[in-house]
Amino acid sequence: MEKIMQQVVKFIGSALIALSLSATAFAQQPGQPDQVAQLAEMVGLSDDQQSEIRGIIDDMQGEIGELRQSAQNLQQKLQGEIKPDYNESAIRDNAEELGDVTGEIAALSALMQAKVDAVFTEEQRAELDRQMQEMQRQMQQQRQMMQPGQ
Repeated sequence: MEKIMQQVVKFIGSALIALSLSATAFAQQPGQPDQVAQLAEMVGLSDDQQSEIRGIIDDMQGEIGELRQSAQNLQQKLQGEIKPDYNESAIRDNAEELGDVTGEIAALSALMQAKVDAVFTEEQRAELDRQMQEMQRQMQQQRQMMQPGQ
């Protein structure tokens, strides 16, 4: 049971990193914290590791961004087809294409996650796992405190 929990926590931690890395494909927004720097602080990344992670992100950010824009456009097309004189063929075609695009986004995000994970040392992965478990424990405590009758 504990091994399964560790795998789940590791997956969640990795997924959180991948999502945070790919959420804006690390496009730095003014006033937003540098996520690579935050990750570096969490697990003690070297300057070389930070540069390597930034390179991975830079390499993938354009393609992921283009796919996200395509997915948004397809979603809008689908919404435009919701009308009394709908075209089932157009709905199905757009939905299928949207599925393909979101599948590719998921694949690229997983590849980026794997490439970033490969930059970590075993010690850094262990520290990330530890911090993710702590975050999960804190979230669980917060949920318990919010439940009525507690």
